[in-house]
Amino acid sequence: MNDADQEAPETPRKDPTADLPESSAESGTSSSSEESRGSRLYPRVTSFRSRRGSLTDPQQDAWDRMWPKIGAEVSDELLDTTAWFGREAPLIIEIGSGTGTATAAMAKAEPHVNLIAVEVYRPGLAQLLQLVDRNDIPNVRVLRGDAVEVLEHMVAPESLTGVRVFFPDPWPKARHHKRRLLQGPTFALIASRLKPGGVLHVATDHAEYAEAIAEAGNAEPLLTELDWESPMTHERPVTKFEDKAHKVGSSITELIWGKIKS
Repeated sequence: MNDADQEAPETPRKDPTADLPESSAESGTSSSSEESRGSRLYPRVTSFRSRRGSLTDPQQDAWDRMWPKIGAEVSDELLDTTAWFGREAPLIIEIGSGTGTATAAMAKAEPHVNLIAVEVYRPGLAQLLQLVDRNDIPNVRVLRGDAVEVLEHMVAPESLTGVRVFFPDPWPKARHHKRRLLQGPTFALIASRLKPGGVLHVATDHAEYAEAIAEAGNAEPLLTELDWESPMTHERPVTKFEDKAHKVGSSITELIWGKIKS
């Protein structure tokens, strides 16, 4: 797909608050502060890396106009999604929306769902806000912060139709595996937030991580492997990172589970 969110080269304005972690596998060097962070219910080092980023003038403009309307910081307050979206609809959370091209495309393809994109990287969120504004996409909301904290504190149990995790950081070195997002405790947390029949959809280009994800997901008693028939579409637009993976010959593994109906 075309990277519709790419702007003409601009001189970025200085953003003193932009030195934030990023959740996608495109990020840079990890921050030493990660060791002290993590969820209260699921203590861990965080799964995202730290990267400095500044906003271009168009991105800052989109941020100033759109963030107050559809954006929020991660907090301990339970979301009232009906009030936030102005309607009741199936709710899907995307963990690590990156630059937002795939997020925007999926939201346009699924106008009947409410989609929350969770990302820590401010320039990526700004690009998504540009796309939402430019394409008049009404069914996207964005949260900035740690997705595990979102699931713990902001999402009610058994309230989600779906969770999407596309190309999480594989942390390939063995000593860094503890930083991986998709491990047993996170699968348990996701499963607790899915409605019966809800879907977890994961994609990765890292073969060893794919095996570890499959093992952890299959070990979660509330989840069962699914075929492609489910309450949400699995027609994914190609993400920016996925395009890079294809160019270097990496294969993509898709994994999908459903919440067991009691």
